[in-house]
Amino acid sequence: MPETMSTNLLRHAGERLLSLALLLSLTLGLSACGGGATATPTDLANPVAVALAATNDRINLGQQIFTDANLSEPRGTPCAACHQATMGFAGNHGGRNGVAVGSLPGSIGSRNAMSNSYLGLIPTPLSFVTVDGVTEAVGGLFWDGRAESAELQALGPLLNPLEMNNTSRKSVVDKIAQSRYAAQFRQVFGADIFTDTDAAFTSIGVAIAAFERARLQPFSSKYDAMVRGQATLSPTEARGMALFMDPAKGNCAGCHLMNPTSGRPEDSAFSEFTYYATGIPRNPAIPKNADPAFYDLGLCGPDRTPPTLPSSVAPGVTISHFCGQFRMPTLRNVAERPAFMHNGFFKNLTEVVRFYATRNSDPVRWYGQAVSNDLPAQYLGNIEVVKAPFNRAANAGPALTEAEIADIVAFLHTLSDAPVAP
Repeated sequence: MPETMSTNLLRHAGERLLSLALLLSLTLGLSACGGGATATPTDLANPVAVALAATNDRINLGQQIFTDANLSEPRGTPCAACHQATMGFAGNHGGRNGVAVGSLPGSIGSRNAMSNSYLGLIPTPLSFVTVDGVTEAVGGLFWDGRAESAELQALGPLLNPLEMNNTSRKSVVDKIAQSRYAAQFRQVFGADIFTDTDAAFTSIGVAIAAFERARLQPFSSKYDAMVRGQATLSPTEARGMALFMDPAKGNCAGCHLMNPTSGRPEDSAFSEFTYYATGIPRNPAIPKNADPAFYDLGLCGPDRTPPTLPSSVAPGVTISHFCGQFRMPTLRNVAERPAFMHNGFFKNLTEVVRFYATRNSDPVRWYGQAVSNDLPAQYLGNIEVVKAPFNRAANAGPALTEAEIADIVAFLHTLSDAPVAP
């Protein structure tokens, strides 16, 4: 995608999302079904104060739900189990296969739990954007964009048999109604909220999303301090950033968009939130992959129904062109994660950068053969070969030296935020 499209797309989408998030929080804080904190006469003279008080109630409630270990079946697995503060808000519930482990003993998923930090920067819902004759998928939540909002994404794991394993919305709502914060839930969403299962279940997602947007994007990394003029990168980190941005070397910033000179950390989302098939090796530790006929095709399923393309797509583009593509996550807090990529194949950040540098020059190292081993033959043409370093000729050797790889990894560590609760 041309650089101008990437930059404009992120800027407009980011500005829209941040504005909508603020408007949503204020609107929800004043909604008739809620109420939040009891308003004093002075508060009533200041609608913004009322809205902020109510929004804070939602945020605090969302944090309690997010960390409640009683909301799974069997009990013991909170949302935070797969989104741990000490692991960049990822973590897979301690799974060692690179993918999430569920609450039911022996349940192992097929995907790596995405970090939910900086979730508020992601454009929603999934859309298809065509610029200069190129159509790309953008935004949406989960690796395949199937959730249209943060509120809906937060609800998905509660009912997934391989995650929190609840059998129905009502079973989740009943647990909330019996929780230590049930009275607060009623205060925020209405005294009769538990009499309407669908409304109560939807409100759970609203509260969790409010918490995620407010608390999980602090912009408190060393990189952010550098952008604000409050810190200086070490020589190794500075070399790594230069390589990260160099279109002839790492070219990471060609997709993981950043603006280190703007003075505003918010201008560096470290993703354009588009979808790519980068040829990640098959993870043999995933139980489903024991079946050689099984493939995770991202936007084409199996965890979602393939989306319907708009009429504005480029001529000749069909949904098959997106099979095997997954949404690019932000690199913020990436160094804290225990596993990488949609299938968790990589457990080491250095190996990730090494793969990017050598995929073309040494495919046998990664696949045991000359071509990707985790896509059906008819979709191998969807693998990215246009952007550097994936456009590098096989006989040109690695795109980065080992020293350069180490420098980029050092820079990626500067994207880790200061520790935050929970």
